[in-house]
Amino acid sequence: MMSTHRARYLEQILEKAYQEITLSKKEITYLLGLKQGEEMNQVFQMAETLRQRYFGDKIFMYGFVYFSTYCQKDCAFCLYRKSNHSLQRYRKSEAEILEIACSLKESGVHLLDLTMGEDPQYLCRDQEGVDKLCGVIEKVKKNTGLPLMVSPGVVSGTVLKRFRDIGVNWYALYQETHTRSLYAKLRLQQDYDQRLQAKKTAHQIGMLIEEGLLTGIGDQGEDVVNSLLVMEDLRAEQVRVMSFIPQERTPMENWFSPPRVRESLIIAIMRIMFPDRLIPASLDVDGINGLKQRLAAGANVVTSIIPSQSGLAGVSNSDLDIEDGNRTVYRVTNILEELNLAPASLDEYMYWLDQRTSLVRPELDYGRELLG
Repeated sequence: MMSTHRARYLEQILEKAYQEITLSKKEITYLLGLKQGEEMNQVFQMAETLRQRYFGDKIFMYGFVYFSTYCQKDCAFCLYRKSNHSLQRYRKSEAEILEIACSLKESGVHLLDLTMGEDPQYLCRDQEGVDKLCGVIEKVKKNTGLPLMVSPGVVSGTVLKRFRDIGVNWYALYQETHTRSLYAKLRLQQDYDQRLQAKKTAHQIGMLIEEGLLTGIGDQGEDVVNSLLVMEDLRAEQVRVMSFIPQERTPMENWFSPPRVRESLIIAIMRIMFPDRLIPASLDVDGINGLKQRLAAGANVVTSIIPSQSGLAGVSNSDLDIEDGNRTVYRVTNILEELNLAPASLDEYMYWLDQRTSLVRPELDYGRELLG
């Protein structure tokens, strides 16, 4: 049972959320510290109310094309870190990428997320590699006509501008944590400010951005709150949280994965803080079995939809639910129907995208010093 004082304080916070009044750091911290099921359920209900206010019963779906698992970075948490020499990697050909992309379009996704490790073949071969990367992206755009998100790691403003000019809508680049000391333990020998600035640069040239955090990597409540406040400051159009899954042959392979209720609570707080934004429920952590609880927490995008027999891998769980067809639009739609939700139409997603993009105005005096 909640005490009268606790019940009243939670009621006050949720009333502010309903009125879309910005919560204080103290109030966000309080929500994140909730432990009782009754209290958390009230937060989840408010998150669903706010999602309904802006999106009705409609859910967006993203196709995931992880086209290269080669990477020049050595992140402590990642299966695809360069030091993992036991891993069988792949780099999909242009023809394979196009075939998968077209298959995903036909299945009914609203966006294609073109993701790779920081592959030196694309990023460290001077202009040749970038030209090849842009060529692949441009052909996917022309052959599918779908909105595109790219996740190539940190790139310069010049490369971001090329992405924008060939029709890329979104730049996804996850900080994972916004506590510098924790970041240094996760993204080994990677500049925190450079990574953050890349997202700001994408905004400055008119692209939408996605920011994300991992939970269960040694983060405390104050670290999560810090991340949420940085996301607020970034004005990211899409924000996400994922639970950490320990990966074999990495420095963090013996860590425990956190209880999923923590991820759900963070999703709900994200919806309260960012009621009109896109918040994913990823299939990459628990597969189709974890989808309901993430949607019930206020998520409105299903990500990491991967066609079976495509030879593609996931990120957190490289093969979970892929070959048995559980990460398809068909299976996701069945789950949505059970929750009285429905896939949005492509027109509905395009409308949201156009409306949001109109708010991100490129800086006309964007100088060469930022493009370097």
